[in-house]
Amino acid sequence: MSNSAAASPPPGAKPPGSTGRDPHEDGRSAWAAGGAVFAGLMLMINGVLAVLEGIVGIAKDVVYVRTRGDYVYKFDVTAWGWIHLVLGVVALLVGYFLLRGLAFARYIGIFIAGLSLIANFMFLPYQPIWAIIMIAIDTFVIWALATYHPRNLPYGSAL
Repeated sequence: MSNSAAASPPPGAKPPGSTGRDPHEDGRSAWAAGGAVFAGLMLMINGVLAVLEGIVGIAKDVVYVRTRGDYVYKFDVTAWGWIHLVLGVVALLVGYFLLRGLAFARYIGIFIAGLSLIANFMFLPYQPIWAIIMIAIDTFVIWALATYHPRNLPYGSAL
């Protein structure tokens, strides 16, 4: 038996000083974790702004003026106010739970950001620039929450 065979490490053994993980994985996972925290913050900010937008729509029906033409998704502005108010409150709560690190909040956050994206798409004729900004934020929130996959963490302990 040669010495080279005896000196080689057994299959699956880690070299000394190695964590056994892909060195690039730590950077990607840290970036994704930062994105998930940012997504939680953006969901909370989105929620606060949607609540304010909803209150304005409910209180003052003439604040939002529809742009040119007829639009397929016509709702009364008061109805839009209630839609934004409810979505805003739920987004605010889900963002809070995301920042608390609850695992189930990721899935609910994706769902709420998706609903917010659809609502803002349908709200385009009333506030086009604002709706486009909110659609972009919702898209980022969905991406950040969908791509963050914590490994080796107990259920419910982190995003």
